[in-house]
Amino acid sequence: MPALKDVVDLLHGWYPPATADSWDAVGLVLGDPADQVGKVLFAVDPTIEVAREAVAWGADLLVVHHPLFLKPVHGFAATTPKGRTLATLSGAGCALLTAHTNADQAVSGVSEALAHAVGLTDLGPILPAPAAPMDKLTTYVPVADAPAMRAALAATGAGQLGDYDHASFSTPGSGRFRPLEGAQPAIGTVGEVETVAEERVEVVLPRSRRATVVGAMLAAHPYEEPAFDVVEMADPGTAATGTGRVGSVAPTTLREFAATVAAALPETAHGVRVGGDPDRVVRRVAVCGGAGDFLLDTVARTDVDVYLTSDLRHHPAGEFLEKDGPALVDVAHWAAEWTWLPVVAARLRAALGDTLETRVSTTCTDPWTFRS
Repeated sequence: MPALKDVVDLLHGWYPPATADSWDAVGLVLGDPADQVGKVLFAVDPTIEVAREAVAWGADLLVVHHPLFLKPVHGFAATTPKGRTLATLSGAGCALLTAHTNADQAVSGVSEALAHAVGLTDLGPILPAPAAPMDKLTTYVPVADAPAMRAALAATGAGQLGDYDHASFSTPGSGRFRPLEGAQPAIGTVGEVETVAEERVEVVLPRSRRATVVGAMLAAHPYEEPAFDVVEMADPGTAATGTGRVGSVAPTTLREFAATVAAALPETAHGVRVGGDPDRVVRRVAVCGGAGDFLLDTVARTDVDVYLTSDLRHHPAGEFLEKDGPALVDVAHWAAEWTWLPVVAARLRAALGDTLETRVSTTCTDPWTFRS
């Protein structure tokens, strides 16, 4: 069985905590990273019912979308609902991990899972995330030392381009220098001009890792005083990830699309609410898992025929529809985000194989329980 740390590292690699919103609380909440994990349960909310389900199944880790503690607390006594959840998990040795806004925007994340669940293709983000700023490092080393330098830089994460790593560029040349009194040259003699066959080695790197990469370069360089430069690259534009998703469906009507949504999502008392002409033709669809009214103005400026999301309020929805833009489909918050659970469960199984079991909770934790 893998260690909890190994499972956490995988999940954090797919849904990096650093990409979560500043107000969010994500990551490992409970558990010893050295413990082994044989069973992982996935759920939207860390309620007491879900915690009891995890314990009854014998789960070693409960992965949830919504944080148990979003705001700071002074304690978590079992006399409170959240304290009871934590006590239940802790008493059974079940760890707890949250992937919230870091899972919303990611590839194979919440909005993407919702888009696939309702049949969208040709996906792209509604709001693309800004790509991370990049630098380019250039240094000059003796030809024999170039392979070791490239390896040292790659080990720090430099030279990663999309699905490739160890990417670099080298050109041959001649380096000239004269060691002065007090120098201890790796090559050459004090007071004499030296010419060395060198390679110019260039790599790109995330700007956030500049200090680490430069430090590794200096440590690996054979020269006492290495020559190097770091250049900030032009704005890389936007990343493939981002907020929400836009995609296409085979031409259908709003009424038929709403029926497709109802069939694709788990049933809730909320159901599927629709605003718009039932016979409107639908070809392009925008979706946002969870509460999506913050994107209404952005969606209104797109060419989509319908916007699918949750938690739409009366006035913003009414004003949006008055603009004669896209139609609206409003579904239960829990149901929309539940579509991500089978995706991440399958992804973990594919990565770790038979070393662990995964299960998706079907316990409905939507707060609305019936309609009268």
